[in-house]
Amino acid sequence: MLRYARNDKGPSDHPTKRGGNKLQSIELARKVVNAIADKKGSDIILLDLRSISLLADYFVICSGESERQVKAIVNEVTEKIKAEGVRPLHIEGDSSSGWVLVDYGGVIVHVFSPIMRSYYQLEKLWSNALVVVRMQ
Repeated sequence: MLRYARNDKGPSDHPTKRGGNKLQSIELARKVVNAIADKKGSDIILLDLRSISLLADYFVICSGESERQVKAIVNEVTEKIKAEGVRPLHIEGDSSSGWVLVDYGGVIVHVFSPIMRSYYQLEKLWSNALVVVRMQ
């Protein structure tokens, strides 16, 4: 289990400044969902992890039907969220791997190819999380 040192702050204290004001994790997660929808990402799901994990407040999981679409979704998310004054803490993977993770602290975005999504089955792994949004 991930633990924070006494002086460290948990995921919901990380986000992200927008002109000096913190962008709350739920606001950030909803903006991510909208950016994914703008690029026609499929099977978008927003999971609330706050009651079951210290890893993050929310996971946003979606699929892109091709390597090109996965890349377009990641670019759209990072650009739209950057416009809000928020930059990712880390980006892992690339579109050719079939899984890109974008870490915003309180919100972690997973963009999968359909094959990798069915292989890893994150929704099943995190099945105790509350589903906030599901878009087919």
